Order: sequence, then C-alpha cells, then structure tokens
Amino acid sequence: MKKVVTFGEIMLRLATPGYLRFVQSDHLTATFGGGEANVAVSLANYGIPVEYVTRLPQNDIADWCVSELRKHNVGTQHMIRGGDRVGIYFLETGAVARPSKVVYDRAGSSVAEIVPGMINWKEVLKDAGWFHWTGITPALSQGAADTCLEAIRTANELGVTVSCDLNYRKNLWTYGKTAAEVMPELVSGCDIILANEEDAEKVFGIKPEGFHAEHTGGEVDAAEFESVCQQLMKRFPRAGKVIITLRGSINANHNTWGGCLYSDRLYQSRRYDITHIVDRVGGGDSFMGGLIYGFLAYPQNDRQALDFAVAASCLKHTVYGDFNLVSVKEVENLMKGDGSGRVLR
Repeated sequence: MKKVVTFGEIMLRLATPGYLRFVQSDHLTATFGGGEANVAVSLANYGIPVEYVTRLPQNDIADWCVSELRKHNVGTQHMIRGGDRVGIYFLETGAVARPSKVVYDRAGSSVAEIVPGMINWKEVLKDAGWFHWTGITPALSQGAADTCLEAIRTANELGVTVSCDLNYRKNLWTYGKTAAEVMPELVSGCDIILANEEDAEKVFGIKPEGFHAEHTGGEVDAAEFESVCQQLMKRFPRAGKVIITLRGSINANHNTWGGCLYSDRLYQSRRYDITHIVDRVGGGDSFMGGLIYGFLAYPQNDRQALDFAVAASCLKHTVYGDFNLVSVKEVENLMKGDGSGRVLR
C-alpha cells in the first residue's frame, strides 16, 4: 500500500489536570498534538504507512516531539529543521455547561515561518498515494499557505489523492488575509473535502437553511446538509466526495456524534450518544484518520468508510490527549454494535 503524507503544525499541548480551571491549577500535563499529526497517528495505528511533514527547531523540545511521533510509528524522515520554537497550546477542559478553552501560543513558530522551496515536495510525494492537509495550516502565515499550495499542486501533478479538513479557526487568521480569500485556491485541488457543521459557512458562506450549531440541543439532521455537500461539489468540481461531521452538543460532557457523506448520493451514519466525554480535542482529526483508512480499506464502499470514521472518532472521545490510540479491531467491534464497555479478559 502506498504511503499517506500529512503536512501541518504539531504543538506542545499543556493541559490542566481533570476539570481544573487555569487559575486553579498548579501544574500542567504535557503532550503533543496538531490536526495533521493526529491524523498521521491514527493511520499508523491502523497499519497504514504514513509520513508527517513539518518544520521544527533544532532543540530538545522538538526532539521530544519527533520521538513521540516515532513511538507511534509515524514516519518523520521528511521533516525539516529551522526556526526558533515549537508552538504551544493550553487547554482547560470544560464540564457540563462550562465549555473547554484553548489558548494558543504559536506566533513565530518554526512552521509559521516556512516558505515555498524549503520542502522538496516531488521527493516527499513521489511514492505516496494520498496527501492530507487542514485549514489550520494556511491560517498560520502567508508562507505556510503558499507552501501548502505548493504541496497540493505537486500532488495533483503526480496523481496523488488530496484531502482537506476545512477546520476553520477564526483566532488564527491574523496575518492580513481571510480564510475566504486564501482557501478557495487550495480547496480547488482537493479530491475529498471534510467539514463540520460550521466550517462551510464560516469559510464559504454555505449553510443549511435555519441551522445554528450552538443551538442543536443534541439533534442534528444529516439530511439538512445534503445541499451543503452539493454546493461544495459544485464550487469545487474536482472533489468527488464531501463529508460533514455532525456534533449535537447537549453539554461539554454529553454530545451526539455522527456524519454524512455525499458522493453519488447522500449516506448517513449511525448516531452515537457519547454521555461521558474524556477528551474531545482531536475528535475531527480522528474522524479524518478513520475516513482515509476507510477509503483505502473499503475502496468500493463509501457507507462502510463513513461508518468506520464515525466509530473511530466516537472512541476517540474516550481517549485522553490529541491522538486516537485505538485499533482497527476496536473500531470494527463498535461498528458491529459492541459498545458495552465490558472488561476484555
């Protein structure tokens, strides 16, 4: 099987323990995370050969980060070194009516200072079958956006499948360009587009009539998003599949979770009721990792690929940290209906 390549920023994650607020905590738990790295770890767990590409400084924190990725069987041979710092994000986990908070400290990070020409994309992608990026990367800087476009164009030239997760983060678009200005050129090179309930609206102004993500009450109708998928495919005709994750937020600890996929028609997944969320950060990335695996493992079955992605990301909500540390067997067991949580002996 040809390898999957992902490109983006990985950060040091510093989180308060349990449900403590920042002002209450006297220590923080350190792990690593970032959209495209999270996807890479998921795929490696499923036995897919994967390479993660980024730019990191030459220091001990960066070495620690690389070591963590290698521990999870993620390839790092095409990473480049330079710049001064690893980006950081701080996480305060919410509970019930209090939402989680993320504070970024990533300005001036090594990957934010990347420019085209630093990475030899023809070398990186020459034996790849898939390239994945997210909307977080072009939000970091003009250089990161241009480098991402460079990668997409190279992948298109080489016949490599390209997927993107729109992943809109309004607090990151601060360098003078908006997502609406930058993203269309990048997304036009994509074969597969993933978004959540709000991404298409925030980036492209495309939304289902009367939908407001903050007022779902746990109920999100997948059929409402068929028109969103069709509009995205009309605007970006290269895309053969559009997928929407559907999160119904009852409170910070209790969500419903599902998805829909549009290709030749609309496919709707089973809806999961996640009543005790351990960690929802990385939920969308775990969905994307499951989706890529599903398309590779079940190439003629879009419904099965969607079901794998939804089950994989449902399990991610039970795993602490950004990475989804579950196996194919665990995901397939949940797909078959085994969600009892009984002790395995």
